[in-house]
Amino acid sequence: MKVVRAPQPPAKPHDAPSLREAPSAPVAADTPQPSPARPRRFGRILLALVVSAVLAFGGQWGHRWWTVSRFVISTDDAYVRAEVSTIATKIGGYVAAIGVRNGDVVRAGDVIARIDEGDYVLAVEAARNRVDTQRATIDRLARQVDAARAAVAQSAGQISGARADAARATADFNRYASLAERDFASRSRLDQARADREKAIAAVNWAETALTTARANVDVAAAQTIEAEKVLAELRTALARADRDREFTLIRAPFDGVIGNKAVQAGDFVQPAARIVALVPLDRIWIEANFKETQITRLKPGQLVEIAVDALPDRLFTGQIESFSPASGAVFSLLPPENATGNFTKIVQRVPLRISVPAEVAGAGILRPGLSVVVRVDTKADVQSGAVAAPR
Repeated sequence: MKVVRAPQPPAKPHDAPSLREAPSAPVAADTPQPSPARPRRFGRILLALVVSAVLAFGGQWGHRWWTVSRFVISTDDAYVRAEVSTIATKIGGYVAAIGVRNGDVVRAGDVIARIDEGDYVLAVEAARNRVDTQRATIDRLARQVDAARAAVAQSAGQISGARADAARATADFNRYASLAERDFASRSRLDQARADREKAIAAVNWAETALTTARANVDVAAAQTIEAEKVLAELRTALARADRDREFTLIRAPFDGVIGNKAVQAGDFVQPAARIVALVPLDRIWIEANFKETQITRLKPGQLVEIAVDALPDRLFTGQIESFSPASGAVFSLLPPENATGNFTKIVQRVPLRISVPAEVAGAGILRPGLSVVVRVDTKADVQSGAVAAPR
């Protein structure tokens, strides 16, 4: 179709089109116009789908929370623990050899390191020599005891002889005294008899004193023997200690475990109590979970625990609550908090729980102390039965 334009009058100067106005293009009479009802219908359908999805998801989440999640108590403040032992030396000296490396598996009694034993062997020999010397001293004192007892027997015999001499001298004096009264004996002979009697009596006294001294010597020798035997016992103890120190030159593993954190090398000089290695018993591990104080109301020993280890995302383990800590973690910290101050902010405390690990999992050695763990406890059975657990 051909469009015929009508003649236009000449434009006036003030009717000139503005530079900002563009001439409108001719519009064909048969061009179709878009319908506004189609996008509205599409938006309503999309909104209905979104609302349906939200309602479905919310209903599923609400059902799961009502039936499962509200009974589950969980925490991610949990870690694998083990009784890590720091193997140290009891004696000082140079490290002669160390036969393990980090990661080695050792058994109880295996030698981990050896300290130079030269000085300790000499100490054992010196202690043994002192013991032998003391034994000789005890033998000598035993001979002295025998000699003192012989002296006692000798003194007893001398007393008998002295008493006999005193009896004879007394009889002679009495006889001469009787004769002197009748002038049948001289005065000098009577004086001699008197002197003999006094001498005999003095000999008896001396013999008795000698017997007392001999008996005292026996007691002294016996006491010295007892003292020497006690000294011998002390020297034997010193010998045992020296021999024990020599045995400590071999540092052995006290239990089965894995070596870690080796701190010395051959040739190092170590002091007593110096750390040699750390020994980790991977077969005796447990989980330490720090639950909030508001969570432990429904927890009790014996409940089953689902354990998820961050290092093993594809595996779940089932443990069991063993015990509760006697106090919160803040009480056992190096600097316990002091809340008796002017400013106070209440902070929810955490109570450590000990959770056992299945023996087959611990024996496999796949868990390492320090790994992060997430634990979940399902208390649905206790809640439904009306039982409220109390920490023990």
